[in-house]
Amino acid sequence: MSAATTPATASSTDDAVATAAPDGAVASVPGGTTRTRLANDAWEAVLTAYSQLMKQFADEDIWSDASIREYDVLYTLSKCESPQRLSDLGRHVLLSQPGLSRLVDRLVDRGLVSRCTDPADARASHLSLTDEGREVQRRIGRSHGRSVAEAMTAALSDAELAQLRDLATQLSSPS
Repeated sequence: MSAATTPATASSTDDAVATAAPDGAVASVPGGTTRTRLANDAWEAVLTAYSQLMKQFADEDIWSDASIREYDVLYTLSKCESPQRLSDLGRHVLLSQPGLSRLVDRLVDRGLVSRCTDPADARASHLSLTDEGREVQRRIGRSHGRSVAEAMTAALSDAELAQLRDLATQLSSPS
């Protein structure tokens, strides 16, 4: 990927910017884009890529057993070693707490997720996958995983995939 500069639209000079040269070195761009503009351009690019990929994935014929949002919850629970509270689950999915609560209720009603009382707090519940929920997650996950790999490897080299993974991990790590 090449880094391009755009004219500065912000009046700030406190954060002159850096663009990556082809060899990976960082160069200052006098009078170029500000860090604020670069950060916002990067954010917009991430959101655009996410939106386009999610539309592509949503259009696939693999969501008969669970919607893409339901799969997100099933996948998140499949990675957990122990039952999760709704609030803990909510930190890992892109749904509001009320929306997540309704979605979990539907998954419980369908027998894909089980709910039990938290032994440490009777007011709270723990959520985990049922055997059927784990099977649905795995069945969808195999197809979805192939689709993700195809989309990502078609656009990015192995080095770019590793860099993207590392950058995204850095952004999602607590400061």
